[in-house]
Amino acid sequence: MSACVIYRQLARRGHVPQCYKDVLLARKLHRALCDPEAEADEQQKETEAAVHPGVYRLHYNPTLYRRPKKESDAAAIKAKIDEDALGFIVATPSFRQQSNHYSVSSSRRLSSTKNKLLDLAFNKASEDRTPPRSFDNREAQPSEDDPYKPDPRAFQRCRPEYASTTLDFSQRPPAIRSERALQLLHKASVLKGSLKAADVAEFLRELGHLQPEQTSLARSDTRFIMLLRYSVENLRQFSHAQLLQVLESFVWLALSPAHSILGQFESELIQRAPQMSLPQLLLAADLWRCLKKPVPQFLQQLYDSVELQHMGVAELVQLVYIMGEGRHCPKDLVGRIETILLRHLDKLEPEEVGTVCLGLFKSQTSLSERAVACLVDKAHSVVGEMTDFAMVNVMKLLRFSHLDHKVWLEVMAQEVPRRVPGMGVMGLMHVTLACSALHYRSDAILMSVAERLPSLAQQCRSKDSCKLLWSFGTLGIPPSQCPDLYSSLVAAMRQRKAEFEHYPEHLLTGLLGLAFVEQFPEDLLALALSPEFVSQALKKTQLELSKDLFTLDGTVGLELPHWTGPRLAVRPREEAAKMLWRYAQTDICQKPEVLEAERLLQDLLGGRQFVCKRMILPHTRSIDLLVHLDPTGIPLPVNDIEPSGLSHQSSQPALLRLEADEGVNQMRVESELATTRPRMLTDTPTKLNKTLVKLAIQVSNRNHYCYQSEQLMGLHALKRRQLHLAGYRVVEVNHWEWFPLLRKRQAEKLAYLHCKIYGSMD
Repeated sequence: MSACVIYRQLARRGHVPQCYKDVLLARKLHRALCDPEAEADEQQKETEAAVHPGVYRLHYNPTLYRRPKKESDAAAIKAKIDEDALGFIVATPSFRQQSNHYSVSSSRRLSSTKNKLLDLAFNKASEDRTPPRSFDNREAQPSEDDPYKPDPRAFQRCRPEYASTTLDFSQRPPAIRSERALQLLHKASVLKGSLKAADVAEFLRELGHLQPEQTSLARSDTRFIMLLRYSVENLRQFSHAQLLQVLESFVWLALSPAHSILGQFESELIQRAPQMSLPQLLLAADLWRCLKKPVPQFLQQLYDSVELQHMGVAELVQLVYIMGEGRHCPKDLVGRIETILLRHLDKLEPEEVGTVCLGLFKSQTSLSERAVACLVDKAHSVVGEMTDFAMVNVMKLLRFSHLDHKVWLEVMAQEVPRRVPGMGVMGLMHVTLACSALHYRSDAILMSVAERLPSLAQQCRSKDSCKLLWSFGTLGIPPSQCPDLYSSLVAAMRQRKAEFEHYPEHLLTGLLGLAFVEQFPEDLLALALSPEFVSQALKKTQLELSKDLFTLDGTVGLELPHWTGPRLAVRPREEAAKMLWRYAQTDICQKPEVLEAERLLQDLLGGRQFVCKRMILPHTRSIDLLVHLDPTGIPLPVNDIEPSGLSHQSSQPALLRLEADEGVNQMRVESELATTRPRMLTDTPTKLNKTLVKLAIQVSNRNHYCYQSEQLMGLHALKRRQLHLAGYRVVEVNHWEWFPLLRKRQAEKLAYLHCKIYGSMD
């Protein structure tokens, strides 16, 4: 029997609840909008029923009597019943046009020109389309109820001025009932083309007051879709305040960042930017951030419109926050940002200091060393009032700036162990990663983190576990010092193995960190060197993962002689070696301390043929000065090996004499070169190799060591270990001895190098 006939019969007896009245009224409107002919038939039936009240018509619909064949069908029917109970008219597939998920029949009331523009806009995307790739994060994220999850917008509660430039999620509008939302949608559908811009803005504002769990039904209601169309039609008629109000309603309604209507609003805001005030521009940028939609063109308009000289503290901090979330700061804005930041520095609250540090870090904005030092000085003065999140953000900025702020690092050795029990995985990871980037090895920090992490390992993303392994390995923390740490993080890597398909760089990072401390999980190494993984990793050319693969492969070759698993192919090995050597020739080989050591060694040993500058182990990414000596210490040429034998020219080493000069102990060296005589060797290459002393002379600098320490960093410790495995004696010309000597007389430098080389023979 017709639903409307039943409704009329029951209504006469007073048995129809209000909710069913709303449902039937909504369905009636749906038919009127989408199928006028069916509605005319229904009205005819109602008329007949009214004229002949005793006559009933039975309408047979077989689908009503079919039992669901699948559980999913039953769930879909239940969901449909729930939607009907609330009275929302959901655009089902049978209802929608296949070519345009947002077409509604009433849109033909719009002018044809405007309708074409709207169809173009709405045909670009659908409400349920996957968000843009920049927000497509396949990597596991911390859960919403994670007790350690920080609030990156907490700074906005520091002062009331933020109310005009930000959206406060803690102040959600008072909720309205679904009945009120239905009334609004019904009214909008009745008014149709007579809707004014102010009406559309008000309807959307009120709909934004719906309970969060009901917004999905509202978004899929055909009348709401029609209302969005009218908002696009009235874009030019909105005032600035109304436009921002509509954008805010989209936030509360959780509109998808992929929704094509947002592109129309962005274009409108870009055009209006020069006429909008700074608070309005900052609020618009904050709303885009809340919608999780990247809007680089609008942000550029914001940066172009900024008048920094009149900017207050709240506006400055919010601008830097927006820069960070947009991952960009125009170069011409950096200097002005630095000037106004230094002017307002003393006024910043502790949480605002952390936000500024994070914004500069995320936007990769390089301030002057003086400005960064002043900012960290301010952080140091209020560190006791900072949240863990703000403190970690300061560490991120130091990591990006490569600034070793000694006072801050010293206070971290006290603050971090105290705070570790209340910190989450991500915070701990960023603290240790900053320490490794700054080469700062503090056992107080690292051991407190190492004790905490095993209990949190299950919460680690692949990114977290791998960067933690890299950090501890880089700083040379051996497994014997914290055995549970390494085993638990490797287990976390295995648990998240599927994530490496999308983030191959994380696997390589973790495995290199393990290799630094002589840990080699062979199942993960086999994955990293498999042809499929290598092919996928090499596609990420912007990350230059070929160097990491090359280092890992060379390490396997030297340290795992029993290895039968996959190895890197010859071509990528050769390409990586060439790339590293080209870099070394333009950078490391040209450093003054290296050139001076090479020149003096040639003088000391008797000529250029006795010293060769090369990458003995190319996968370790640094050069050595190669010297060959026979068992008696006589230099042998390293540049002219012939197949039939070895032809060598030797020079007698410089004669050394120590003298005292008028009461002042001073080293003096006189170089007395003996006559050079050729000497042919009747030895075979095999016999020579057994007696050859191969010296790998390394001219180090402070970047090879932990901060203010003689502890080698992970990669350089790995290189020393592997040079020994390859049969070389390592002779180190360390920076704390060699650099002061560079200003001394040549005789003193020669004496130093002589002691280093021949001392290694003892």
